[in-house]
Amino acid sequence: MIDRRVFVIVIDSCGCGNAPDAAAFGDEGADTLKTISASDKFNVPVMEQMGLFNIAGNDYAQGTDSPTGCFARMTERSMGKDTTIGHWEIAGIVSPSPLPTYPDGFPDEVIEEFERQTGRKVLCNKPYSGTEVIKDYGKEHVDTGALIVYTSADSVFQIAAHEDVVPVDRLYEYCEIARKILVGRHGVGRVIARPFIGADGEYTRTPRRHDFSLVPPRMTMMNALIEAGYSTYGVGKIYDIFAGKGIQNTVRTQNNADGLQKTLDYQKLDFSGLCFVNLVDTDMIFGHRRDIDGYANAVSEIDASLKTFIERMRDTDILMITADHGCDPGYKGTDHTREMVPLLVYGKDIRKGVDLGTRTSFADVAATVLDIFEAGQKTEGLSFWNDIR
Repeated sequence: MIDRRVFVIVIDSCGCGNAPDAAAFGDEGADTLKTISASDKFNVPVMEQMGLFNIAGNDYAQGTDSPTGCFARMTERSMGKDTTIGHWEIAGIVSPSPLPTYPDGFPDEVIEEFERQTGRKVLCNKPYSGTEVIKDYGKEHVDTGALIVYTSADSVFQIAAHEDVVPVDRLYEYCEIARKILVGRHGVGRVIARPFIGADGEYTRTPRRHDFSLVPPRMTMMNALIEAGYSTYGVGKIYDIFAGKGIQNTVRTQNNADGLQKTLDYQKLDFSGLCFVNLVDTDMIFGHRRDIDGYANAVSEIDASLKTFIERMRDTDILMITADHGCDPGYKGTDHTREMVPLLVYGKDIRKGVDLGTRTSFADVAATVLDIFEAGQKTEGLSFWNDIR
C-alpha cells in the first residue's frame, strides 16, 4: 500500500468562468471568482501563493512569480451545473445526460403519490428561492400541516417544514418516501430536507438540512480506493451526495467553520487514503442569495484555515482544492452558473509551479487520485500525477 493521504476540498460553487458551453446554459460571462475578487472582503494569500491567479483565463488579478503549488482550470464534461453531477465527475463519473429539472413544478403523478404516501397535502410545487418560499408559504404550512415542496433550476425536490409542525426525523422520513418515488425518468439528483423555525414573518432555516441523493450509477474513486484497501473519509455533504456509497467514515457539519475544524480533526488521524470535503456556505448562503461580500468573506475565511492545514501537513500528504460548478453572486438570477472550476494542488514532496493547463474534465481529479494510490480502476479522466510527482 502507498503511505499517503489525499485531501480534496471542494469550495462549493467557486467557479472561474470561461466554460466553453456557458451560453447554452444561459450563463455566458458568468465568473464567480472574478466577481468576488473585486470585493474588499476578498483576501486569499494562501491560495494566491499556491497559484490561484496563475490559472489560465485570469485577466483581473496578478499571479505570483513563484507558485508553491500546481494549478489548472477544469472543464465540466457532464451535462449539468449542479452539486450532484459536479461531485460525481470529480469522483470519476461523467454524466452525458442531464438530470431532470422541473421549471413548471412536478407532475401530478409525482405529487399525488407523494401526498398519498405521506398523508399530507403539498403547497407551492414550483421553482422558488428557499428563503422566499418559507416567507410566502410558511404560515399556511403551520396552519394546515401541508408540506412545502419546491424546486429550482437544479435537479432537486425540496421539502420545507417547520420543526414544531413536522419533527426533523419525520421530515427525513418524508424525504425518503420522495426519494423512492423519484426514480427512473423522474430521478432527480437530490431530495432535500429544509427544516425551518420561527414565527410568521420571521421564519429562518436551520442547519438540520439533509440531502438524499440518487445513487451513483457507477463506481467512484472512493469505491476503488476501498477495494484496494485504503480508507475514505467524507466531511459535510459528501456522504449525502454519493448516497453513502464509498464513504467509510463521515461527519456532518453546521457551517464552513465547523467543516474546516472537522477537516483539521481528520488530519490528526493516522490513515492512508482519501478525505473528501465539501464547504457549502459559499453556495447555499452567499451564492444563491447573490451576496458578493459575504461570498468573498467566506472564501477568505477558508483561506485563513488553509494556512493552519498546510502547516500540519505530513511530508507525503497532498492537498487538492477545487469546486463543483459556479454560482456567480454578481450574475442574473439566483441559480448556479455553468463555469470551469479552479484546481490547486499542493504537497511537500510534489513539484511546485506546474501549470497543468485547462483540463478537459473534473474527472482528472479521480484519475490522479487513483494513480497516486496505484488503485487500478480506470476513470473517464486523465491523470496529471506524472506531471507533478
